[in-house]
Amino acid sequence: MSDRLFSLRLFVRIARTGSFSTAGRELGVSQPSASRIIATLEHEVGAALFTRTTRAVALTEAGVGYLEKVEPLLVALEEADHSVRGTGELRGLLRVAMSPTFAVREAIPRLGRFADRHPALRIQLVVGDEKADLVGASIDVAVRIGPLVDSTAVARCIAVSRRVVAAAPSYLAAAGCPRTPRDLRAHALIAGPAAHSPEGWMFEKGDRSVALRVAPRFLLDSTEAATAMAVNGLGIVSAGALSCRAELENGALVRVLPDWDMGAVPVNVILPGGRAAKPSARAFVDFISAEMAPIREPNKS
Repeated sequence: MSDRLFSLRLFVRIARTGSFSTAGRELGVSQPSASRIIATLEHEVGAALFTRTTRAVALTEAGVGYLEKVEPLLVALEEADHSVRGTGELRGLLRVAMSPTFAVREAIPRLGRFADRHPALRIQLVVGDEKADLVGASIDVAVRIGPLVDSTAVARCIAVSRRVVAAAPSYLAAAGCPRTPRDLRAHALIAGPAAHSPEGWMFEKGDRSVALRVAPRFLLDSTEAATAMAVNGLGIVSAGALSCRAELENGALVRVLPDWDMGAVPVNVILPGGRAAKPSARAFVDFISAEMAPIREPNKS
C-alpha cells in the first residue's frame, strides 16, 4: 500500500474514532507514528485537518470537507480492487456491530463459515447494546433488534423475534403456573432491557387485550443475565424468543401463557446511509440473511 493511500486510510479512521492511538492500533502503527503521518498529510494538502487537545481530537472545517471527499474514494477503490481480482476474494477490515445476545447466540456460532469463505478479510465485532451512530463510529454493517431509528439506513429484515414470558420448570413447580396475564402479579418477575416499558407488558388473545403494569422483582440491563436468572429458577422473564430460543428448545425454560400474544420485534441487518457500502459489508448482509432464513420467525407455540 502506498504511503499516501495509507495516510488517507489512517486519516479516515482517526476522523471516525476520534483517536490517533485507536486508529493507529487498527492499522498497525504507534500513536507517535500516526501523528507524524497525519502531520505529513496536512503539509501535503496545505491545511490542518484536525484540532488536537489533551482530551479530544476533532476535525477542522477543512478536515470535514476532506473526509466527505476522501471516504467515498477509498470505498470506490476497494470496490475496484474487488472487481478486478475477479475471484470474489474480500480484503481489508469489516466492522460489524451487534448486541451481545445476538453476537453470542446467533452470529459467532455461524461466523466461522463466513470467515472461511474470505480468509483475507479481517473482521471486527463491535459488541454492545448501544445503538451508536453507525457512520460516526465507522461501522460497516450492523444488526439491530427492534424498530429502526435511522431513516437513512438501508435495512433488510432477517428475522422476527416474538416476545414471550418464560420460566424454569423448577420455578413453576414451586410457585405455580399463571393462568392469565394478571396472575403474573403474584410472581417474581424478571425484566431485561427490552421489558422496561412505561406501558407495561402487553398481551392479546383473540379480541381481548391486557396492558399489565408490573413491578419486576429483578431489573437487569443485560438480556443474557435476565435469561440466566430465569434458567436458575429466580422467576418469570419477559424476553424476545430469539434471546432464549436455545433454552426453550432444550427445556431449561418453558413458555408461560403460550396462548397469549405479546407481539414481536424485527431483527434487521443494516448498512449505514450516506456512503457506499463495502463489498465485504454487502457479502455479510447476504450471508447472515441466508443463515437466519430457517428461523425467520420462531414458533408462536
